[in-house]
Amino acid sequence: MTVDLGNALKNSNNAGNPITLKSESLGKDAFRRLIRNRAALIGGIIIIVLYVIMIFADKIAPFDYAQQTLSEQNAVPPWLMKVFPGMQAYGKPPVDNPNKYLLGADYVGRDILSRIIYGSRVSLIIAIIGPLISLVIGIIYGSISGFFGGRVDNIMMRIVDVLYAFPSLLFTILLMTFFRNTLSNPAPGTFGAALSALDSSLGGMLFIFIGIGLTAWQTMARLTRGQVLSIKEKEFVEAARAIGSGNGRIMFRHIMPNIIGPLVVNETLAIPGYINTEAFLSFIGLGVNPPTPSWGAMISDGSKVVRTYPNQTIFPALMLAITMFAFNFLGDGLRDALDPQMRGRT
Repeated sequence: MTVDLGNALKNSNNAGNPITLKSESLGKDAFRRLIRNRAALIGGIIIIVLYVIMIFADKIAPFDYAQQTLSEQNAVPPWLMKVFPGMQAYGKPPVDNPNKYLLGADYVGRDILSRIIYGSRVSLIIAIIGPLISLVIGIIYGSISGFFGGRVDNIMMRIVDVLYAFPSLLFTILLMTFFRNTLSNPAPGTFGAALSALDSSLGGMLFIFIGIGLTAWQTMARLTRGQVLSIKEKEFVEAARAIGSGNGRIMFRHIMPNIIGPLVVNETLAIPGYINTEAFLSFIGLGVNPPTPSWGAMISDGSKVVRTYPNQTIFPALMLAITMFAFNFLGDGLRDALDPQMRGRT
């Protein structure tokens, strides 16, 4: 079908109603492409469901995560016995209610399903706190370095290079070991005692936040510096300087809005790495404090009996994998949706 634009304009003028050509905004176009990306859409739905489970864990979980029933340790429901026949000789479900533990019980009789539900809190909180710390520190540090340039940039980037010389995971392990050993028995009334009390109230997550925060911002700082260096020489920034705009106004009104999108997308893609770091720290015993459940700690406990009770390892590992895949799919979808070269494509 072809449209004669000249006739359309003529008819519009004769009718007294001028034609207005509307263009789709970048945000609407990006959202449209995001929801058409099936993998990203599925990942987003899974993430929303996981956060709903995290928020209402105490109402969804059938038992408290720390409730122990020693007489029902390693209990296995009948349906799992059919899937893993080798468990029949070991784990016996409660006689009065064989399906009491839908996914079985662990070595002290705690419900695995309930601990998986409560364990989502640790991983999903890390998925929020880790990127926030990285964005705040990395953007501030990288913006100062890239904006002022010269000697300031050189010194600040050399500091980042020195920090990059240490493997981030090893550095995090050393920090966690230092915090746990130094603040294990702090003197009452000291700052260390206050930190230790706060860490205990958070189930051992405070030092995880600190450890991840001190090692996660270097990449964000470098990326921010590169973005600022590429934007600050643009014509609109020079025009802002010409009319007398100060450094603060130029940074927050002109440069930051043009670089924040790629930075957020990059940090979204880094979320699975934060979740994996927390799971690994919990797996080796440097994560949350028992009995606070963590998928990494549950995998560690289940790995000791994986040949007789594989359910104790498989289900928390499956939840960890699903969560990381969901964030990966969503991050990839956001990257494609916000790519200017993809605008206008379906």
